[in-house]
Amino acid sequence: MTDPRIFSIGMRLSKVRRIIAVTGWKGGIGKSSIACALALALAKAGFKTGLLDADFTGASCHIILGARRSFPKEIEGLEPPLVAGIKFMSASFFSGGRAVALRGEEITQSLLEIFCVTQWRELDYLIIDLPPGISDASLDIIRLIPRAEMLVVTTPSVLAEETLRRSLKLFRAMRIPVAGTVLNMADRNGRAVSDKPLGRVPFDSGYEKTLGNPRALAASKLFNAVARLAAKLQAKSRDFCP
Repeated sequence: MTDPRIFSIGMRLSKVRRIIAVTGWKGGIGKSSIACALALALAKAGFKTGLLDADFTGASCHIILGARRSFPKEIEGLEPPLVAGIKFMSASFFSGGRAVALRGEEITQSLLEIFCVTQWRELDYLIIDLPPGISDASLDIIRLIPRAEMLVVTTPSVLAEETLRRSLKLFRAMRIPVAGTVLNMADRNGRAVSDKPLGRVPFDSGYEKTLGNPRALAASKLFNAVARLAAKLQAKSRDFCP
């Protein structure tokens, strides 16, 4: 029997124009930073934007955006709080600052619940920050939201490059839409590491000082680079595939 919540997810997301899932097959590559900066850039450009931190065991977007004290309101579901102009939802709201140990079916059920109860309403963009790798959460989102486009983050590292190639090969085999790849923490010698480059984000030595302060983030070198990527995403078709 089909879980009726799956149908509810389609209804909840019916007024969301595009869904961008920020992914990367390794930890520590700045994926959450890119996701937050992208959502902030789109909101500042005048788009109705939402951000979901789907990393249940290592949520960090609330730290980056300074949303530790935020909490959704319950109005026919959960209304995401507005943080720096972004509708923001995170499992961190319900974990009480504790580490959450979830596996397999527990992750699936948690994702189903958070998508079913969240009232995103009308959005131009919903950005989803995925956990590292092809985890249960990532596979569930691919299954539950087949129109989600993958924005793949990597770094100028031999290991990261090889991991990126493997991930793109799998996405291609599974016919998953890929909006492009982002080379993060790039230096002047950084190069495109795939045939779908969207752009580069230089290493920003001052980024750590912006954590918890969206206004400072919006003035950073990292943000300016991500804002240029956001402009490229706007020009790309939603059906762009590798």
